[in-house]
Amino acid sequence: MTPGKVEVVAPVKVSEHKIHEFIQAKQQWIIQALARIDVKSQQHKTLAPAVYSHGAEIPYQGASYKLVIKPTQLKKIKIEFGKEFVAHVPEALMIKNHSVEIKEALIRWMKQESKNRVEQLVKQHAEKKQLFPQVIRIKTQKSRWGSCGIHNDININWLLIIAPPEILEYVVVHELCHIKIRNHSAHFWALVAEHLPDYHNRRQWLKKYGSSLMMGL
Repeated sequence: MTPGKVEVVAPVKVSEHKIHEFIQAKQQWIIQALARIDVKSQQHKTLAPAVYSHGAEIPYQGASYKLVIKPTQLKKIKIEFGKEFVAHVPEALMIKNHSVEIKEALIRWMKQESKNRVEQLVKQHAEKKQLFPQVIRIKTQKSRWGSCGIHNDININWLLIIAPPEILEYVVVHELCHIKIRNHSAHFWALVAEHLPDYHNRRQWLKKYGSSLMMGL
């Protein structure tokens, strides 16, 4: 079975009638299995648009926003965000396919927004238990959401800016708590819970939908 498709393999001598009887007998199981496959495929589906053109949907903080493209006299692409993403594209680029350049500009913009948001979250949570990092870095990582180094420097994956805001907050708190407790013991999770009593729900969201985020923009 694959999403929306069921293939039946049977010996050559089995009649078509018997095959239909078999399918009928297994109908409920087939329906449930297809539903599970569909849910799983949605969880691993990229959130990024195929092409960064006018009207494309851009994922950001757990929602999606229209991309509007406007010509500009500027020499490089400028991104603005309000109720939608606006890409001000130099007129020289407007005459050719500029999807790649817009994507690169959006990534730069989101990395900066990630940095700003992470710094705000550190200020919000660090003082409570004296969990002050030496350095905050925003990174592009293919398999990790965050890390805490031996010198108490924390690294955060910028792709978390695509997720709902509470998910980025969870990862930041998680890494801050590693400044005090380096393992994932019960004491560690108790410290996380002091900052985020509902951390378990946020952690489960990341496990469930994290693969879609990792596909990036």
